[in-house]
Order: sequence, then C-alpha cells, then structure tokens
Amino acid sequence: MAFPNLSSLAVRERAVTLFFLILALAGGAFAFLQLGRAEDPAFTVRVLMVSAVWPGASAEAVEAQITKRLEKRLQEVPNLYRLDATVRPGRTDIKVEFHDYVPERELPQLFYEVRKRMWDETRSMPAGAIGPIVNDDFSDVYFALLALTGPTKTHRELVEIGEEIRDRLQRLPGVHKAQLLGERPQTVYLEFDWPRLQRLGVSPLQVMQAIQAYNEMAPAGFVETDAARLYVRLPAADLAELDRLEALPLRIGSRVVPLGEVARVHLQEEDPPSYLVRSRGDDALLLGVVMQRGENGLALGKRLESFLADAQKRLPAGVHLEVLTNQAEAISAAVDRFQVKFFMAVAVVTVVTLLALGWRAGVVTAIAIPLTLSIVFLIMLARGISLDRVSLGALILALGLLVDDAIIVIEMMVVKLEEGWDRAHAATHAWHATAAPMLFGTLVTAAGFLPIGFAKSGVGEYAGNIFWVLAYALVVSWFVAVLFTPYLGFKLLPHYRKIEGGIDAIYGTPAYQRLRWLISACVRYRKSVVAVTLALLVAAGVGMAKAVPKQFFPSSDRPEVLIDIQMPAGTSIATTDALTRRIEAMLAPMPEVKSMMAHVGRGAPRFFISASPEPPDTAFAKIVAVTHDVAARERVIAAVQQAVDRGEFAEGRVRVHRLLYGPPVAWPIEFRVMGPDLNEVRRIAHEVRAVMAQHTNVVDPHLNYDERTPVLQLTFLPERLASYGLTPLEVKQQLQFALTGVPVTELRRGDRTVALIARGADAWLRDPAALATVEVRNAAGARIPLQSVAKIVVAYEDQVIKRYNRERYIAVQSEVEGAQPPDVTKALWQALEPLRATLPPGYHLEVGGTVEASGKADASIQKLQPIMVAVTLIFIMLQMREFAGTFMTVATAPLGLIGATVALLLTQRPFGFVALLGLIGLGGILMRNTLILTQQVRDFQEQGWSPAEAVIEAAVRRARPVVLTALAAALAFLPLATDTFWGPLAIVLIGGVVVGTAITLLFVPALYAIWYRLPKTVGV
Repeated sequence: MAFPNLSSLAVRERAVTLFFLILALAGGAFAFLQLGRAEDPAFTVRVLMVSAVWPGASAEAVEAQITKRLEKRLQEVPNLYRLDATVRPGRTDIKVEFHDYVPERELPQLFYEVRKRMWDETRSMPAGAIGPIVNDDFSDVYFALLALTGPTKTHRELVEIGEEIRDRLQRLPGVHKAQLLGERPQTVYLEFDWPRLQRLGVSPLQVMQAIQAYNEMAPAGFVETDAARLYVRLPAADLAELDRLEALPLRIGSRVVPLGEVARVHLQEEDPPSYLVRSRGDDALLLGVVMQRGENGLALGKRLESFLADAQKRLPAGVHLEVLTNQAEAISAAVDRFQVKFFMAVAVVTVVTLLALGWRAGVVTAIAIPLTLSIVFLIMLARGISLDRVSLGALILALGLLVDDAIIVIEMMVVKLEEGWDRAHAATHAWHATAAPMLFGTLVTAAGFLPIGFAKSGVGEYAGNIFWVLAYALVVSWFVAVLFTPYLGFKLLPHYRKIEGGIDAIYGTPAYQRLRWLISACVRYRKSVVAVTLALLVAAGVGMAKAVPKQFFPSSDRPEVLIDIQMPAGTSIATTDALTRRIEAMLAPMPEVKSMMAHVGRGAPRFFISASPEPPDTAFAKIVAVTHDVAARERVIAAVQQAVDRGEFAEGRVRVHRLLYGPPVAWPIEFRVMGPDLNEVRRIAHEVRAVMAQHTNVVDPHLNYDERTPVLQLTFLPERLASYGLTPLEVKQQLQFALTGVPVTELRRGDRTVALIARGADAWLRDPAALATVEVRNAAGARIPLQSVAKIVVAYEDQVIKRYNRERYIAVQSEVEGAQPPDVTKALWQALEPLRATLPPGYHLEVGGTVEASGKADASIQKLQPIMVAVTLIFIMLQMREFAGTFMTVATAPLGLIGATVALLLTQRPFGFVALLGLIGLGGILMRNTLILTQQVRDFQEQGWSPAEAVIEAAVRRARPVVLTALAAALAFLPLATDTFWGPLAIVLIGGVVVGTAITLLFVPALYAIWYRLPKTVGV
C-alpha cells in the first residue's frame, strides 16, 4: 500500500502505540458507562390523531358533515401517507400518518400544517359540533406506567394525589414528560322528576336560563379616573358548592322555589363513563413517564425506583402505587445479555485461534475485540447512538467479524516467523501483503448493510444503526489489525523455531497436500464444479422461495400478555366492562401474573414502540397482564386461550396475543374491501371471509365491523306539530332533557371546570318503552304525548363506518396458526382471484396486515440495493483494477444463499426482514474473503507464477485464515441464534458463512480455470 506503513510505525514507536492502546481502552470504558440505554432506538412515530365530536348525530351524518370535510383538507398536507378514519355516532377519529421518508426535523412543520387547516375548519363545523382537536402526543412511548389505586378513596381524591405525584415526577432528571391518564371528568347532575316539573308548569328552558343567569361571568365595564382605571366586578354566583346550587331560586309563576325542591343535585364522575382503568381489579389512575431522548434508561430506572420508594412513604393509608410496565427491566436484561454474549464471543475467538495458532496468538487476537469495541463506544458516544436492541445486536454481530483482519495479520506473522524472519519484519509484512485487500474487503462487508442504514422507512429509522455500528466496528477493526495487532504480536508471540524448507515446508504438510489435491481436482473438473454450484444455488433459491416460511418481524420476548375484548358495535361500556371483569377475575389468582391493567372504552397507552393505542370505543377493552418471564407468559396465554375455546367468554371476540417487533400491525392477515356503498362492501367482505375460512392455517376470520344496531327513530308529523304550536327543535331539547340530559353551564371548581347537566330521573333513562308516554309542553304549557306528534319506529343504522384514504372499507382479518402470515396471505390472494375478477366497478380489494407493512419496508431496502451494488463494485474495482478479478469476486456474493437456506430449513426458522438484512450482508462477507483470495492470485502472478499455479496455491495458502475467520464468525454468531429478534439473522449468517466459505474455496479456482482456460493437469 502506498500509504505510510502503519504497522511498521506502530512497531517502531512502541511506547506511543502502547499509550494509545491504553487510552483507547480507558476511553472505551468511560464511553460505555456514559452511553444512553434504551429498550429500542429513538424512533419517530409519524402519526397524529384528529378528532371531532357532534353529540346526537348518527355515524352517517358525522361522516358526511365532518369526516369528509376534514379528510379533504387533510389531503392537502404534503407528504401524507394515509388517512384512516373511524366514524361513530357523535364522533370521528382520523389517524393521520405521514410517509416514513419524511425527516424528523420537518414533522413539526407538517403537524402545524394539519393544525392550521383544522383550525380553519372550525368555522365551518355544524352547529353543536366540538373540534376538530389535534393530538400529536399519540406517538408518545411510555418508559414506565404506574398504577395509583385506593379502594377507600374517591376518584377525585385519587386525582389530587396523582397530580401531586405527576408534578414531582416531571421534575425527575431524565423525564421528558409525565402524564396522568384515566381521569374521569366530574359532572354535576340535576336529576328532575319530570312529572313534577310538568305539574309545576316549569319548562326545561326556564330551568337552564335561571341557572345560566346566576353563573354567567360577564363584564360590567370600568370607571376611568384621573389616577387609574377602576374595573367594576360583578362576580358570578359561586355555584361550585352543591348546597349553594340547591338553594338557587327558581321563579315559578308568582312563587320562588329552591332548585333543590324540584331536582336532586349530586356530583359524580361522568355517567356513563367513557373510559375505565383498573389495576388488579381496583379502579386506578395511570401515571405515564416518557424518557428524554438519549437518556440512560438504566440510570432513569434507578432514579424512578428511588422516587417510588419515597412516594410510597408519602401516600395516605390505603393508597398504593404499583409499577405496571418498566423499560428499565428490559434494558437491564438486554445489557446483561450483551455482556454474556460478549464474553462468549471472546472465549470462542480465543479458543479458535488458540487451537489453530497457539495460545499466545489466541490472546493477541482476543485483545482486538475489547480494543475495537472501546473505540466503537467512543464513536457511538460522539454520534449520540445509545445502547438499545438494535445497536447491541449490531455489536454482537460485529464480534464475529471484527477479528477477521486480526486473525489474517497474526496468521501471516506466525507464518513469517516460522520461515525465519525477524519479529519486526514479520509484524509489518501483513501491511505490504494484505492491508489493501483487507481494507477494501472490510468496506465491501460494510457496504452489504448499506441499504438498511439509508432506508427511508420506519424500519430503516428503527434498524438503521445496524449499518452504522457495524461499519464503525469493521473499519475500526482494520485499523486495530494494522496498528495494534502487529505491536501486540511483536510483544507477545513466542519465539518460533524456523521450519526447514521454508514456505514450501509450511504448506507441504499432509493436510495441505490433501487440500491441494482437492483444489486441483476442482480445477480439473471445473465445469462440473461450476455446474453443481449453480444447481445448488438455483435449488437454494427455489427452497427459499417455496419451502422456507416467511414472516415480517418476530414476536417479542417481552413478558406482557395482551387480551383484546371486542364486543358487538354499539355495546354499552357497562356490558363491555362486565366481560372484562370476568377475565380479570380469571387472571388475578395466577401466580405467573406479576401485574395487570385493564382499559375499558379504549386501548392501552403506547408502552412499547410497536403497540399502537386503539381509539375510543365503548365496545372495546384491553387487558395487559405482565408475567415474570416468557415461559410464564406462554402458560398464561395457553390458559386464557383454552377458556376462550371453551366458550366461557362467548359474548365478544376475545383475542389473546403477544407483542411483536417492528411497525404496528393489528392483525397478521388483513384484506380491505373498499367501495362507496357499505351494504355492497359488507356483502363482498362476507365472501372474502368465506374464502379465508377454507384455509387450514387461518384462525377466526372476521369482519372488523359488521353489525347494524337498532335505534328508535322519530318521524315528526308536521301538521300535528304545528297545530300544537311546537317545533322539532323544541321536542328534541325536551327529549334530551328527559333522557340523557342537557348541558346547562360550566361550574368553576378549583383549576377545573365541571359540566352541569340537567336530566330526568333514572326511571326515564333505562326503559325504552317509556318513550311513547313522554309528554312535551308547548309555549302555552299544555302537555302533549310524544306519540301524538311523532311516529316511533325501530330502525337500524351503522354504529361504525371506517374510511381509508377517503374511501369506505371493511377489513376482513384473521390470526394465523401453523404457518407464517406472508405465505398464507399469498395463498389467499390467489384464492380470491375469481372474486376480484368479478367485483363491481368502484369496488376493489387491498392487502393489509403483515404483508402491507413488510412490503413497505422491503421496498425501502430494494430502492437502495442498486446503490449498494454500485458502491460494492467501486470498492472491488479499486482494489482489483481488472474486470476478471472483479467478476470473480462478485460471482461469490450469492453463494451464501445455499447455506442460509439449508440453515433455515434445518432450524425451521422463518425468513423475514431481519433475516433479509443478514442475507444482504452475507454477500459482502463472502466477497471480502474472495477479494483477499483473488489479490493473492495476482500477487503470485506478479512474482512470476503461472496462472494455474497461482490459483491453486493462493487457495491453499489462504485457506487457513479464511477458514479461521469463518469458524470464528459462525461460532461468535451462535449465542445470538436463540435470540427472538436477531435469531433468524444469526442463523442466516452461520449457515451462509460456513457453507459459502467452503464453496468459495472450491468454486473460485474452478471459475478461474474456466475464465483463463487453465490446463487440466497442473504440477505445483
């Protein structure tokens, strides 16, 4: 290499080299302690929620008057990926998702664009509608969730205690945000005896006007004096106290009657509630803690533990604060796992080199591992990369690769010492012989992971540090190999006895002679070798496509059990809660369950990066049971699933499942049926479900919504209304007053406002048959039966309408058993071909679920593969400087597929996104070995060897370091093979490196023989 000989410099300036070696180790130890710790990488969820409420409106009315308007404006926002709207009676929720390639720094501007358009739309909202409200906290991932319970305390008392704890949590170092979740708003109810009101001749409007007149906060002007402006204050009556509200005078004719005589005044939480939270069966409030980006999660976990111990001492008797989920535990387990696998990898590399080169050579090679990692830790600290699931996995993968250069250097040094060279020249020889091919080989290996580092997608952002950490480790390992390894070899290697006969004797042992014969046979039967290799490659490709199961991301090893409870659309929250309590009662006595929280009326907060919260729905509940470990989790899942299968919870659809890695995917199999008419969409969806039900691996195929629920529909009789002097609006207001209640005003209680609702007594709220007997009053005070001015009929309407990118849809979803979702989805899509061919105009099917998410991720990788190929070819050409050598090197890239397919089939591990990364990187690893081999061929030819002799002898002499590096890599990957996240990638690399390396040593000489038309008999 024309660059100054760094190996010679390191050996010559030994004191300086030792100084920097010690400095690197000390700096690495410091950096390791300072690095941030997190369960997952910092990840931007490019999603926000837009919600609007229109009390009393049907789902179709909300869709037409609100959802469509908002969607139209939202469609104007740039970089929009999709709109997913859920419309219910009186409410719409629109999930706004931006493209994954949008840089994080641009998101605030996009969120502002959404807010601005939604603010503009407030002026055109229907009368009585509230919103739209933009929630950009939807993407918060909670580091910890704490449950505050107190069976002896009222809900309001718990809220006050929780607010005090939240304020102190917010001041805790490392906490970005602390939130109080699950608070139910308080409401003051005036429950009137409707018949008594009618006897007294008081209308609901009079009651409301009287209360509003006392509670209104209105300006009274000011007096302008020479000295100052004096404001005149007429404070509203203090109606926050219930006794004052009961004493509020109502004028009824010539009499004044206190409000308490005609209504029962009481304060309670909203009734019926919209959201309930429990911890182990007790009503609870949640405290959610969001960690600052880049913070050390272990340190925050310790501070949080100390905080909780102190908070428990301050709590009143009967109040408890329990940890439900805590990422610090997962982070601690991941760091401990890394340390165990780190020492295992060091031991493996040491043993491999010890057996092959002697114990001192093994020690020299093993020292390269902590030295390289120390420098990598310093780079990670400077770049702001934390220790998390991805970076730790990348470091463990790097352990199998970063000693390759050190093994090559130390093996070459040992050979030269056995030839009789002095230590200084032997230590620096590798620089002349292999520094350049090692460097370009290292760059080629790193380039294999380039697509994931630059992928503009969610998984690219999530897993991108695989490339960066591996690239840092590989490049640093090259510098360690040419700088510190020669120095360590110079100082630590023993004195080797010179072998008589020199290099020929060293490579003339029986083992090398047998290898030489095998390689010569490959050269002789070159066409057969190449043909067999190509046949194996084709067979491996077919096996990977057909026989190896596919998946997107694997299941998580988190201990949580997730139980989703979906009741028929429109189910009351009380009914949903009753079923939820039965499941909680089943889980409570299980010793495997460490903590448990139930969320009724909506999903759980996002406590894991891929757990997307479900929108508000009184027919939905979610139970999160945290177990002690994975084995306990599986026992709980099996027990609950058996109860579900026995029909113990037949009232609703109960789904028991685990957390998944990767982007949020609600159901593994999903097809969206889209079209304008919901009845036709429903018909097609049922046909899709019937096709899915015939597949043996499909479990519980269903429509995500289907039911049309009954409603009492009033059809007014205009002539009779007019004859009685009534209007439809007056009737509606009186009905609302009698049934659910009418908002009167807002009372000011402390730092909150409390709604005051006037409504009829309970008897009128529960009996639908009583509706016909309700009497309404006209302006003259006459009582008119409702059935005299309106017809009451039972009608049916949709309780849910879902829209995807401004089109109505129904999703047909299912679980999968005994197969992987991509394989089942592909088979179902083919089975649906006849149905798809006969769909009416304007209707179509789309694939969702795992396949949609994986396709999006794979596409982001595939876009960068041409760049990866170009960069790889540039590195190879810069080193080889000829087309023949470049072709030989590139030809070995796909050979790893053979071993990868065999390994996946033997272990029955699926091929998914993580395994795809391993397969892409595998090509770079094999090309690196070939690059060094072909460079050796060139060196022999430049020394005057014939092409045939150069090819065979290069393969023989490079066999030991190539096999050693492959063996060290495969064994170092072995501890990772059992990991739930990294296991498939490790299996691919183990099989690909072992088989690919073996085939490369035999395939490259045969390919050389064909390319250069070498003679079939060669004497070496």
